[in-house]
Amino acid sequence: MISTAKLAAAGVVDRLYATFDSPRRQMWLMVAIVVVMALLPLVMGRYTTTIMTNALLYVVLALGLNIVVGYAGLLDLGYAAFFAVGAYSVGILTVQFDWNFWLAIPPALLAACMAGVIIGGPTLRLRSDYLAIVTLGFGEIVRFSARNLEITGRASGLSNIPEPSFFGYVIDSYVDFYYVFLLLAVMAVVASHRLYHSRLGRAWLYVRHDEDAAEAMGINRVRVKLAAYVTGSVFGAIGGIFFSVNLGAISPESFSFEQSVLILMAVILGGMGKIPGVILGAFIIILGPELLRELGELRLLLFAVIMLLIMLLRPSGIWPERRN
Repeated sequence: MISTAKLAAAGVVDRLYATFDSPRRQMWLMVAIVVVMALLPLVMGRYTTTIMTNALLYVVLALGLNIVVGYAGLLDLGYAAFFAVGAYSVGILTVQFDWNFWLAIPPALLAACMAGVIIGGPTLRLRSDYLAIVTLGFGEIVRFSARNLEITGRASGLSNIPEPSFFGYVIDSYVDFYYVFLLLAVMAVVASHRLYHSRLGRAWLYVRHDEDAAEAMGINRVRVKLAAYVTGSVFGAIGGIFFSVNLGAISPESFSFEQSVLILMAVILGGMGKIPGVILGAFIIILGPELLRELGELRLLLFAVIMLLIMLLRPSGIWPERRN
């Protein structure tokens, strides 16, 4: 019975995939989706707009982790650490040192890159489970450091993070931040697409499929994997930067291991290495529990069952990478 359902689901998704297989059709589909998303705040209330803003944040984060997991084949269980580095860097500079928000962004991105190099350099020679354990430890080290350092506000975190302004216009409403995260999501999609079709993207593909063969071809696998790790850290830091000013306050619990798991679930559920799949996975992870909210305490149980069924029917993800 499961095999029959799996074949039926595969047939439906494959026909949908074939419909939008050409780059031109995918581009027009993306344009149509962006136009619809841009019009949604006109018909949505505050609560729904806030949920959609959170979904767009996860799109940015999931696309960043997709570079690490989907493109380069590295299992990262501590991705929320880069999310935290970006958020705390901007929070510290704007609250503790009265920096302008836009001037605080480059140091925050630099801090995320340095964190990626510090953790990635010594550990990316590891493979599989060992790398996953190290990244998990790194994520928890960052969170516990934020909880215990005075400059990060300890367990209480940082509050009163000022809203950014753009040429005199203060970005402070929930609609403003919806459009900010929509713009970030579009930029993340474009950057991911360009990276995938670049020379570095092809090197990631070779390393993911066979590290030894890639190294025999002259590809420095450690350097290539480090590039994926640092690039993913920039995506995570950008999400953290605007997450902090959107809420106006951050705490260590916002960057727990559960956040890393949710982002990884979005990548795996949608389809590792495939941009449309990752976007779809991010929206499912955020919107799924909200659509089942009327069920009360049973909503998470039912959502977990639905995800299990999806993975049984589509073990490679809803929109997996196509293999020739």
